[in-house]
Amino acid sequence: MNEWSRLQDTIDQFLEERLPVLMLQRQLPAQFRATAEGFYLPLVDRLSSLRKDDRPLLLGINGAQGTGKSTLADFLQMAAQYLLGWRTAVLSIDDFYLTQAERRKLGRDVHPLFETRGVPGTHDTALLTTYLDRLEGLAAGDALVLPKFDKAKDDRAARSAWNRVEGPVDMIVLEGWCVGSKAQPLDALRVPINTLERVEDPTAIWRTTANEYLATTYETVFSRLDALVFLVAPSLDAIYRWRCEQEQKLAEASAKSSAAIMSEDQLRRFIQFYERLTRHNLDTLPDRSDFVLTLDENHAVVSSNVNAAL
Repeated sequence: MNEWSRLQDTIDQFLEERLPVLMLQRQLPAQFRATAEGFYLPLVDRLSSLRKDDRPLLLGINGAQGTGKSTLADFLQMAAQYLLGWRTAVLSIDDFYLTQAERRKLGRDVHPLFETRGVPGTHDTALLTTYLDRLEGLAAGDALVLPKFDKAKDDRAARSAWNRVEGPVDMIVLEGWCVGSKAQPLDALRVPINTLERVEDPTAIWRTTANEYLATTYETVFSRLDALVFLVAPSLDAIYRWRCEQEQKLAEASAKSSAAIMSEDQLRRFIQFYERLTRHNLDTLPDRSDFVLTLDENHAVVSSNVNAAL
């Protein structure tokens, strides 16, 4: 049996043994297998060449709400273990949101809109940097628990709910809606793009400050990425619909608790916090990302593009 046949047998075994588990856990449709085979596995095939030395590969995943960032991250974690023998730590930038108390203080000191999680400035980038450093240095026999944010409670989860990873780590996947994003030119910030900006940020203090965070503390984190994957949503309307679906799932999961679930009006306002940078990402990231996956209105990946440098 030649090397190609052995590789194909390994992939087939992986798809038969492990992929159904992920699909069941995430309640993915049957057609997800075609996405995994046609678009996700080619990315796994490139991971070894992306890793430049003995340190863990740091891979970023960017995409708007509902594009499947966490599903892709979980797939890469599982496939890298099975096919490459790699141990992977998955981080979501959402798990590094500032606490409610910290955001309230930011709202008082800078602008009230910073009380709402979302834009650059509402994450604890210093904490994220600390965990990236610790993961990169995690030795065999060492373990680390990773922060988790409870979106239903809008606050950091209790430490007992944090995820544990054991060293050494071969790859770190950092996923999030603003991972790898670049700051906008100042001229682009002057004109409000939606009702939220026009009514609640008329002097542009909030959006300008968020942009400054993106150009400084966030850029320091994102400059560490070895490669960036961008999941391209087909439209802002699709993003809103997908975010509604996420909120419904959150509501179902929290039905027996006192967790705060957003109403339709609250959700429409919440989406506007993300709109500016989401539009900017759709305009700029396809040309800046190393691996681009384009989705249709039903979440399905329909095309991919790989940067020639890879």
